[in-house]
Amino acid sequence: MTSHTLTTTKTISPTSVGEIVSGLLHTLGDPDPARAAEDITVVGADPLVPSVHRLAAATSAAIGVFGRQTAALGAQRGHPHQKVEVQAGAAIDQLMATYHTTLSGRPLGALLDDPTLLGNNDFYRARDGRWIFIITTYPHLRDAVATVLHCPLDKVGIAQATADWDAHTLEEAICARGGVACAVRTRDEWLAHPAGRYVAQRPVVEIERVGDGPVRPLEPIGAVDEALAGVRVLDLTHVIAGPVAARLLAQFGADVLHLTRPDRPDPIPMIAMTGGGKRNAYCDLRDAHDRAAFYDALQDADVFLHAYRGLARHGASTEELVRRRPGLITLEYHAWGADGPWGARGGFDQLACSATGFAVEEWTDRPSLPPTYLLNDYLAAYLGAAAVATALRRRAAEGGSWRIRVTLAGVCHWVQELGLLAREDVRDLPRPGHAPLAALSTTCTDFGPLTEPATPFAYSGRAVPQPGRRSPLGSAALQWR
Repeated sequence: MTSHTLTTTKTISPTSVGEIVSGLLHTLGDPDPARAAEDITVVGADPLVPSVHRLAAATSAAIGVFGRQTAALGAQRGHPHQKVEVQAGAAIDQLMATYHTTLSGRPLGALLDDPTLLGNNDFYRARDGRWIFIITTYPHLRDAVATVLHCPLDKVGIAQATADWDAHTLEEAICARGGVACAVRTRDEWLAHPAGRYVAQRPVVEIERVGDGPVRPLEPIGAVDEALAGVRVLDLTHVIAGPVAARLLAQFGADVLHLTRPDRPDPIPMIAMTGGGKRNAYCDLRDAHDRAAFYDALQDADVFLHAYRGLARHGASTEELVRRRPGLITLEYHAWGADGPWGARGGFDQLACSATGFAVEEWTDRPSLPPTYLLNDYLAAYLGAAAVATALRRRAAEGGSWRIRVTLAGVCHWVQELGLLAREDVRDLPRPGHAPLAALSTTCTDFGPLTEPATPFAYSGRAVPQPGRRSPLGSAALQWR
């Protein structure tokens, strides 16, 4: 299709990193965004990888804002004021964490129960000349694709079967079966689509007061305590964005209790990667006993994270939870927005890139994901965690119950709005490989030695904490210590 060629990529005047940081702080409602922005320094700049998008600038800004908001929370509780320095190369490594992370010397992808489920995720060309990204990462998603395409579930079989479908028809068929897929669209096509218009009208992070709640002052902490010490977090998330956000909160002192439905677990390698500092309990909100235990834990929770659709059916909507626990802060992750035209549709990082025009802008000989492969999950994690730190500060001053929403498609849209680099300036850069741009760190875990990208920022006068212990699913009770 002629609409899916390089001519759709327009070079947009880039926004400075300082402006990006200031914009995020304003979006979060920081009480002094100008001063806060002065506390953040980014070392290095785009382009570091062959992408027309400003991956280093966007990720460095999100990381810097998280570091600064966490430091500000600590300062309100007695820590000395800190400035934050982010390494742009380390920010790129964060986007590639699933590729730089090894467990007992083995790459995470090799340790999945069925590595082919992940390997089949790709762009496939349809009968009408358009492309579609199909995902089979989990068994239920694989089964949805198999039901629709009636083909061997390998790349050759999927490609041959896809060639008999029009892209948009196949997208609808797979999603109707409970799977996830997305036809590739240009940015103009996405912005003309009802779901695209919905996403474009919202900030990259939505943070709003949704009810009354008591002022909860932040108790003083000692020099050895981390900024979020004493904050209790219920983490009902899966895959990457939500789990990494909760891991960041745990790393900086929060007591995080991760909840997993026992029949839909994330793979063990993902738990090892995203589980630092968390305890893990089983919880199925469809079960009356588990639901009662969840409500009991909620009474002492400060924050609730989730990344699932349909929680209202099980009494776990934000409205119901803040009624039960006034003063609660909720962080919701969605692919396309909770209330928009695609609110009931599932999605992943790659599908957001496909829908929004991002993959067309990255075009090589076909639509392409960014050279880091992932983008939205890690950006969403840092943005959501920064918003939680900000909401805790605001609750301490204003009281109230707060809801934060981050969407994967919204993150894509935000990165596109930061401006595009000229293709001739990036096309000859080497693609990132197994060698990281910054440091790796290795820690012992219950699953074996874990090597992963080091924390990508530093404080001016305080050591940044390391992620805590990784523990198996179901190894803790659904209650606070």
